[in-house]
Amino acid sequence: MTRLELRGVDASLGGRPVLQGVDLSLSEGEVLVLVGRNGAGKTTLLRVASGLVRPDAGQVEILGRPLASFGRRELARTVAMVTQETTIPFPFRLGEVVLMGRSPHLGLMGFETAADRRLAQAALERLGIDDLADRSIQEVSGGERQLAMVARALVQDAPILLLDEPTAHLDVRRRLQLLALTRELAREGRSVLVVSHDLSLSARAADRLAVLAEGRVVAQGPVEDTLRPEVIGPAFGVEAELLTTRQGDRVVVPIRPTPSKPS
Repeated sequence: MTRLELRGVDASLGGRPVLQGVDLSLSEGEVLVLVGRNGAGKTTLLRVASGLVRPDAGQVEILGRPLASFGRRELARTVAMVTQETTIPFPFRLGEVVLMGRSPHLGLMGFETAADRRLAQAALERLGIDDLADRSIQEVSGGERQLAMVARALVQDAPILLLDEPTAHLDVRRRLQLLALTRELAREGRSVLVVSHDLSLSARAADRLAVLAEGRVVAQGPVEDTLRPEVIGPAFGVEAELLTTRQGDRVVVPIRPTPSKPS
């Protein structure tokens, strides 16, 4: 079942074209990793998919319905997004921030139930940050804050999860744990779209890769078909080699930048 689909999507920011004719789909129980160099349009694509940016052309469908047909609360119960940077100006406790993920599900009075609190506690434990629940969100590290944002998205209990560079502030161990979590979520039936710069680690979690270059999807499909030097090299502007570990994982080794095209 296709849960998220973009068809012929164009989008611009400040009058500058960012996405051009993007076709992309995300299925139930799938991890799709979107890769591309800085400025390729990856974050804009997630913002279009989450309803934060309206496309100039094309269609976005969620669960087979036009995205525009969703009200704000219904959309928040369907799509959860974790951004690259989240600013929380008040010194909420980290556990309180995670519990905020239940907001789309609360009744008119807006009070959390014991079941809501249990879901938040389970998410904290799943991300390995339950010992930080009483710490101010402003006092934890950038990586710990990022994990709290992922936990908040889990508590939102949406079938579609959009993650924008979720491993950016994490050490290697935490990166591996978070990517393993995306696989677990897919097995549980969620659909996960991940934006990442880390080609090698992301490939370990992906069912499919999509490569975005200059606002266009230039390749998408199984990892073995898309994680190839002739695809990655032009998209990232580098010469690259592809190695295979003893476990069968693919590793991209950048060798050197490709010469810039003369202007």
